[in-house]
Amino acid sequence: MALPSCATSLYSGSPSSLSRPLPLLSSKSLCQVQFNHPFGLSLRLKLASGARKSRSHLRVFCHRDSKAAVVTGKSWDKMILESDVPVLVEFYASWCGPCRMVHRVIDEVATEYSGRLKCFVLDADNDLKVAENYDVKAVPVVLLFKNGEKCDSVIGSMPKEFYVAAIERVLAS
Repeated sequence: MALPSCATSLYSGSPSSLSRPLPLLSSKSLCQVQFNHPFGLSLRLKLASGARKSRSHLRVFCHRDSKAAVVTGKSWDKMILESDVPVLVEFYASWCGPCRMVHRVIDEVATEYSGRLKCFVLDADNDLKVAENYDVKAVPVVLLFKNGEKCDSVIGSMPKEFYVAAIERVLAS
């Protein structure tokens, strides 16, 4: 099976923007189509011909730009416990559907409380020790810290108002 001729395109609007004719590349080249969504989600499709002419490989990459920084067990003390402003940490897992919904809320909160609150995410599967230290048994869990101490928490996927109320309690204390 030969690799189809294709070209690189950038999606930035309606699906019809992909229907325009594209310049052709040779069959031994790479075809890449990238879709950028206004909410920070990008999807990149790559179709490349390898050394074997009878096979082509399709790679799909999905990436979401996050406003919350990643924290790990190694950086926990410095980024969370030694922070000079209150901190929100979302414990999540990559396989967790409800965690994806909470990510969106945390991104909104990170923007709204910029300068007054730092937001982080921690993959509970990769950092079990940290999750165990804070008695996180299921995900998603959001913990709020002030002066290195856990002050509040929101367990499960909740409406944004629950997270905002917890943040306001911590900021007021």
